[in-house]
Amino acid sequence: MGSPRNITEFFMLGLSQNPEVQRVLFVLFVVVYLVSVGGNLLIMITVIFSSTLGSPMYFFLAYLSFIDTCYSSCMTPKLIADSMYEGRAISFEGCLAQFFVAHLLGGTEIILLTVMAFHRYVAICKPLHYTTVMTRRLCALLLGLAWLGGFLHSLVQLLLVLQLPFCGPNVINHFVCDLYPLLELACTNTYVIGLLVVANSGVICLLNFLMLATSYIVILRSLRSHSAEGRRKALSTCGAHFTVVALFFVPCIFIYMRPSSTLSIDKIVAVFYCILTPMFNPLIYTLRNAEVKNAMKNLWKK
Repeated sequence: MGSPRNITEFFMLGLSQNPEVQRVLFVLFVVVYLVSVGGNLLIMITVIFSSTLGSPMYFFLAYLSFIDTCYSSCMTPKLIADSMYEGRAISFEGCLAQFFVAHLLGGTEIILLTVMAFHRYVAICKPLHYTTVMTRRLCALLLGLAWLGGFLHSLVQLLLVLQLPFCGPNVINHFVCDLYPLLELACTNTYVIGLLVVANSGVICLLNFLMLATSYIVILRSLRSHSAEGRRKALSTCGAHFTVVALFFVPCIFIYMRPSSTLSIDKIVAVFYCILTPMFNPLIYTLRNAEVKNAMKNLWKK
């Protein structure tokens, strides 16, 4: 199944080769990682141990926090370590493992965000049918489908990489192993594979984003028949969710909806959706959600 290769490891150029900049990045990413993991773990613990957060919305939110914790841990620790040492080598197998896990978690999060939008649609537009539609069984099924979709997406990406022959050089102009930087190192024509990447990653991002946008247009139209308090509460919840969606989807669409190529800005965009977005999610959901904040306060009192 694999193609011939004569390299056993890749060397990552990272974000900068300047020692001063590397030290600043080390401190920055340590803080970001601690805030990201701490915030997402706090949401998971709050949802698990709070009796007031048992609705499907918080079920999905807890799993979103779990995915963000894993997603951040898949990339940030390596980036922190690379900021400390000059050697930034990663084995061929380690590169593929990071690549597979990152796309597994990223693909799952994309589908989960779409599932959460469906939940908001049912809650706001079909309130009388909410309890009969959003059952525990359906929530578990939707979560399972999100993981299955993420796995299939990542598997396709991995199979595309395994078809590539790598015969040198082995320097990746990035801080993570991703498909476009790897395509640049392949000693073969990658035009067709580049199109397949757009069809797999780009179209998935774009289609899910369009479905999300459509669901929110429908929700906003339906709010005209709600009370002022109902509109305020719905807009607060939907606003938080759509902010998370925009922070994650827009960079992904920018990266994967264009032909196979790498731009100088790609690393900055990747920092945003790989490193910063998992930190923003718990802040957005807690600061804009009174129920979560009250549950956290009650948890601390115990």
